[in-house]
Amino acid sequence: MTSGSDKRQRGETVTVRLTKDERAALETLSSRSGMAAGAFMRAAAFGDAGPRARRRPTADHRTLRQLLGECGRIGNNINQIARRLNQGETVPLPEIKEALAAYRMIRDAIFTALGMKPAGEGSDDHQG
Repeated sequence: MTSGSDKRQRGETVTVRLTKDERAALETLSSRSGMAAGAFMRAAAFGDAGPRARRRPTADHRTLRQLLGECGRIGNNINQIARRLNQGETVPLPEIKEALAAYRMIRDAIFTALGMKPAGEGSDDHQG
């Protein structure tokens, strides 16, 4: 049986020296196009990224920053619940269910902002 690397058709490597600014610009342009840097460069040079090139979903960075703040709020709530439980206090079940629902909501929103399918939508590996 052949391994994945034995099946690769691209065996040649081209090295290009870039300044830090050029590298940053390449990363920005390739990210905006939804392609890896190599696929982006093949598309620029040859007009086609190649048959194995996969488009990456573009991330919604503004939404992700907002979700990060929400994650902090949810994490704080979960820490408070854990502290109370560790001190031997009881925590009402609806409060625990609310924290879990908030976690699931934020997790799914993050997947959506990354252009991926949220968990439970027919995807075991969270790939979009």
